[in-house]
Amino acid sequence: MATITLKGNEVHTLGALPEVGNKAPDFILVDTDLSEKKLSDYKGKVVILNIFPSLDTETCAMSVREFNEKVSDMENTVVLCISKDLPFAQKRFCAAEGLDNVIPLSAFRSNFGKEYNLEFSDGPLKGLFSRSVIVLNVSGEIIYKEQVAETTNEPNYEKVMAAILK
Repeated sequence: MATITLKGNEVHTLGALPEVGNKAPDFILVDTDLSEKKLSDYKGKVVILNIFPSLDTETCAMSVREFNEKVSDMENTVVLCISKDLPFAQKRFCAAEGLDNVIPLSAFRSNFGKEYNLEFSDGPLKGLFSRSVIVLNVSGEIIYKEQVAETTNEPNYEKVMAAILK
């Protein structure tokens, strides 16, 4: 179990994120067109998993906007924005914001949160995901991970980008 905070109050997740150096577990998530996407669909690319509770919060929305901008000129890099928001809401949000450099994926019918140990196990967001970023190299190995200590804070974008550019 990992301990983080939500507005200063202690909350817990199911466990620790997968370790740096390990192969990332494959998953099946739902794209905005309701097709299923697997991590293996992005094999051979650098993959940023931008994981958060919901696009309906300002911090989550900001992280999607920020990653959309940061990867706009990067080749062979994809950002998968993962939450339990329904695919319809994700599509509407990205269209309204003009975000086309990120791929929103829904875990509404997935075990993703349990497989990656980042689902909240208690607190008001129980069942949703803690704000986390996991970066994978072209071989699918984890090269960076961050579970944001305070859920209302944004991830450390500079460290994410530094991990990619190593």
